[in-house]
Amino acid sequence: MPRSSTRPRTRARTSTLRVALATGAVLAVTAGCSAQGATDPAGADEKRSSGTGVRIEPAGPASGTPSDRPAAASKPPATPSPAPSKTATEKPAPPKPKIVLASGAEGDQVRELQARLRQIAHFNRAPTGYYGTVTADAVSSFQAKRGLPRTGTTDTVTWQRLLGMTKKPTAAQLRPPAVEKPPPPKPDERCMTGRVLCISKTSRSLSWMIDGKVMSTMDVRFGSQYTPTREGVFKVGWKSRHHVSTLYDTPMPYAMFFSGGQAVHYSADFAARGYSGASHGCVNVRDEKKIASLFDQVRTGDKVVVYW
Repeated sequence: MPRSSTRPRTRARTSTLRVALATGAVLAVTAGCSAQGATDPAGADEKRSSGTGVRIEPAGPASGTPSDRPAAASKPPATPSPAPSKTATEKPAPPKPKIVLASGAEGDQVRELQARLRQIAHFNRAPTGYYGTVTADAVSSFQAKRGLPRTGTTDTVTWQRLLGMTKKPTAAQLRPPAVEKPPPPKPDERCMTGRVLCISKTSRSLSWMIDGKVMSTMDVRFGSQYTPTREGVFKVGWKSRHHVSTLYDTPMPYAMFFSGGQAVHYSADFAARGYSGASHGCVNVRDEKKIASLFDQVRTGDKVVVYW
């Protein structure tokens, strides 16, 4: 064959071979991507454009983390531990006993209290129906002997203990036919002569005495630690039946002045509050009838003795 016909065929074969080699290279590249995708769990989600061999990656994290990597497990919210509950052994504090009778009280129950205390030798007077210092001292004595708190106030525990130890008082025990005069506290020696207002801070009592004889006795209270009632021997300087304090603007009925501005007088506050209050230095009397009678008997110049 002539050379001119052979050379084009050779070129055609060469061209065909080049095309075949190029096609094989493309197929080889495509097969290699498929293999890598087979080992990648996300490969199953990959999509290829038809006839191009180009793979389209699925959307993934912006940081380039493989989309099949499991997200970090989130911690569950912390559950607050329950508040500790009180143990079964803890018990609430027992309530304080209620007050039945206290200083300043009056009436039949006070009379019964006094009569019952008298049955067991803690009250040595006839029942009066008035809860004064003598009754408070008798209650305190009873409480001390029974191992109870010495308050001088009759609470439910004291009252029930007394009921269990005594009998219901008879009418004669509640109101003895003969009126008994209460024995006065032992007076100071300075009270034994003349006309004397004998005032004891120990027994908190005032005894009106004439030549050593007790004419009447009444409960009194004194000044506080900041305004104490002065002690010593004095004389009644002057009297004022309807006196009003110019310093404190408070009533001082039946006032009998014995030391400057200090006087013996009736106190409505003492009658209402008892020993929970105090005077500004005066000797307060609780019983208005008694102080009214005393005011009429005492004269200017009579002796006043204040002592412990």
